[in-house]
Amino acid sequence: MIAIIDYDAGNLKSVEKALQSIGEDTIVSRDREEILRADKVILPGVGSFGDAMKKLRDYKLDEVIKEVTESGKPFLGICLGLQLLFERSEETPGVEGLGILKGEILRIPDHEGLKIPHMGWNSLELINQGRLFQNLPADPYVYFVHSYYLKAEEPEIVKATTWYSTTIHASVEKGNIFACQFHPEKSSDVGLQILRNFAAIGKEENGYVYEKNHSMSGCS
Repeated sequence: MIAIIDYDAGNLKSVEKALQSIGEDTIVSRDREEILRADKVILPGVGSFGDAMKKLRDYKLDEVIKEVTESGKPFLGICLGLQLLFERSEETPGVEGLGILKGEILRIPDHEGLKIPHMGWNSLELINQGRLFQNLPADPYVYFVHSYYLKAEEPEIVKATTWYSTTIHASVEKGNIFACQFHPEKSSDVGLQILRNFAAIGKEENGYVYEKNHSMSGCS
């Protein structure tokens, strides 16, 4: 079972439908016990950093997310869900993110001929052998919708980059934590394969053995 965290994010249903289309059982919930019972957890997101953090705190989901990530359970942040995992964002100065991963969210710089927000398909440069990108072609295309981008503090956790006015850290992985700035649920066959790869983490047929009590040394 994959739990999708419900904090009134805009892309809950599209993530749920994509997972169901690949045969995964899902539940959309903000109930702590339901989320903690799930095998894997996804934090989706469309909207502003400050509003999202307020809702997470109002629903006490910030505490649940930290419980999940500290437990070693596979966790995936999507779009705004990626950004919330980090420490801060230029979108809402003074608002603290979850701080589970180190880095900051910056506004995409203006560039002649490029529109902001960045909306559309971009190719990924895959680096550092990310588990989400198994069984994909080189330079796969995925769908983005965002005005802000991640600059991760730890280069080794970056598993995919793209270029749009600047180099964007498009996907990260650290221990049991995975995140994508793009929308796999809107990225056609490539995106569905990424979701399959996430769903397969911990299953021997994917070539990885997931340790339930995997240590997350270095995360806070």
